[in-house]
Amino acid sequence: MSNSDSPDKPKRRIRYKGKNPTKFHEKYKEHSPEKFSTDMEKVIARGATPVGTHRSICVKEILEILHPKSGDRVLDATLGYGGHTSFILPLISPDGVLIGLDQDPIERPLTEARLRKNLTNQNSLIVGPINFSQTKKYFAENNLEPVDLILADLGLSSMQIDHPDRGFSYKTNAPLDLRMNPLAGEPAFELIRKSTQSQLSEMLHENSDEIRSEIIAKALIEKKPKTSLELADTVRTVIQGFSKKVQLTEGDSPVRRVFQALRIAVNDEFKVLDQFLTDIPFILKDGGRVAILSFHSGEDRRVKKSFQALERTQVYQKVSPEFMRPSLEEQRSNPRSKSAKLRWAIK
Repeated sequence: MSNSDSPDKPKRRIRYKGKNPTKFHEKYKEHSPEKFSTDMEKVIARGATPVGTHRSICVKEILEILHPKSGDRVLDATLGYGGHTSFILPLISPDGVLIGLDQDPIERPLTEARLRKNLTNQNSLIVGPINFSQTKKYFAENNLEPVDLILADLGLSSMQIDHPDRGFSYKTNAPLDLRMNPLAGEPAFELIRKSTQSQLSEMLHENSDEIRSEIIAKALIEKKPKTSLELADTVRTVIQGFSKKVQLTEGDSPVRRVFQALRIAVNDEFKVLDQFLTDIPFILKDGGRVAILSFHSGEDRRVKKSFQALERTQVYQKVSPEFMRPSLEEQRSNPRSKSAKLRWAIK
């Protein structure tokens, strides 16, 4: 046995090609952020999000809107990485309670364990393994009282986007899944296989405002992609058939829109959101506040219409007159925040 193979010698970290690691499994620093925080700060300073990490959006704005204080009961309807929750928990301690809901069986346990590490009162956090469209039912079944504050961040967690096996990103090859909960429903490649061209075209137009939905749907029916890279290549091939000006102007935007449209369809996201918006008044106290962060025009439109309708019927005292955007500084430092829109309402 050579010295390098000695069992007493510590293993060296994974080597990677080039100046910086590019694959998720090579991102050793994200598994020990305290050890490599300097490297991560450099990545963030370049206006990027380190792979395997998550940066919460509009934290300052959300805290100003909700104004959480000691003793408040709070619902984080889309717990995700727990970024916003990590800021709220200290503000409602020691007697407050935060209820976090998330259907993702992969990321939810990791988030709960991470949040509980810093809790002095473990009873201040309740984590529910459900889709937030089931919130009203979950409250009733668990005898939970209405809350003072509600937050819903409708975006994907960066942990989901960057995970190489989830199929949310076209930068790595993986089965074309796109399910928030991989244990329920059917993956995106099955949805494509079972759909007609007209169904796919309508889906692309409705879910992502894709103006070339018909020709992209035709290509998807012909190719029936089963992986994330196959889907991306199929869409890129379609775009290559257009003028150089269109190709230059669009870049990979059509690819992103197709991924978005399929993800929304696979997870039935619009129907889920509509149900949640309908149920908010039943789980929010009088005088309570709700803030919703959306990343798609279809989502924002639903939030806006629901808030305005409930204001007209005097269920809500006041709603945001316009949506709020992340600051220009946040958009610069975190490009994933650029499409975010924040709305609020007071019951």
